[in-house]
Amino acid sequence: MEEKYGVMVCGHGSRDEEAVKEFQAVAQGLKERLPQYETDWGFLEFATPVISKGLDALRAKGIRKVLAVPGMLFAAGHVKNDIPSVLNAYQVQNPELSISYARELGIDLKIIRAAGERVEEALQKAGDRISREKTLLVVVGRGASDPDANSNVSKITRMIWEGLGLGWAETAYSGVTFPLVEPGLEHAARLGYKRIVVFPYFLFTGILVKRIFHYTDIVAAKHPEIEFVKASYLNDHPLVLDTFAERVEEIRNGANNMNCQLCKYREQFLGFENEVGLRQESHHHHVEGIGTGSSGAAERSSANGSSAVADDAHSHDHAHSHSHDHVHDHEHYPYPHADHPLGPKTLEENSGKSGAE
Repeated sequence: MEEKYGVMVCGHGSRDEEAVKEFQAVAQGLKERLPQYETDWGFLEFATPVISKGLDALRAKGIRKVLAVPGMLFAAGHVKNDIPSVLNAYQVQNPELSISYARELGIDLKIIRAAGERVEEALQKAGDRISREKTLLVVVGRGASDPDANSNVSKITRMIWEGLGLGWAETAYSGVTFPLVEPGLEHAARLGYKRIVVFPYFLFTGILVKRIFHYTDIVAAKHPEIEFVKASYLNDHPLVLDTFAERVEEIRNGANNMNCQLCKYREQFLGFENEVGLRQESHHHHVEGIGTGSSGAAERSSANGSSAVADDAHSHDHAHSHSHDHVHDHEHYPYPHADHPLGPKTLEENSGKSGAE
């Protein structure tokens, strides 16, 4: 009899209940696309169930081969370190289980099409009073201490910009790196375009997406001559679900190739040379399953520059660690540009004025 496979969808987790519900809806959509597998899900932190509980549920159904897929966009710290650490620890404790790990969604033409449709929807809703040639697109990524993940957002920006024939485009980030949203939008506002479309390149809502739109409102109020348009994040777009399903099947068909050539933990990356070979470990055990709806302090921490945010996913056979976007009492490898004037310092300077923080 053929051995049954199970799918484990691994999310980051959030204190925002709406974000957790959206993640669960995507996991359910993936389950419907892959009826041949038992499917469960779990989170690294804050939300429940945690990843180990989802694995428990699969094991209780007799699953001994697990295909684990990260519910994140790009390869940075959380999926290079935290998720593999959790999965590896669980497998050590349950040696009868075999867990294989999928790559990140990454740069994928289906995801680009989904992103383009989100921007297109916003343009259609705004109307054609302003031409595309006079429209500037700002794509906002999550922001990470991993330059490879950050550069991927810039590539997404270019592909949407060129694909939709817009006048100009810029890239900004919600935390950790630079430029952050407010200085990025202020820069964009000086370029002379009549309309600025702000597109959060995120899978789900949450405090960070709400922060992006909060700063959009702040900058829009300063520039009434420019029309600011807010595009929706990716969420459960059918092409997103198709890509998740493809990542699961790649594990079994042998096409699960990871991008390790631009990994700062494997090769010397300009400005990040000291991070090659750092130890792989998870930093989320103390906030596993802590629950949604409580204080947002942990998700606000990208304002202080002590962290690195990651929408990421691929595993390595070497050991390394990471910083991330939460204030915890453990040590992080310092992000080399934490004091950049267009980076996290801008949030510190404005923290007294912002209700979104």
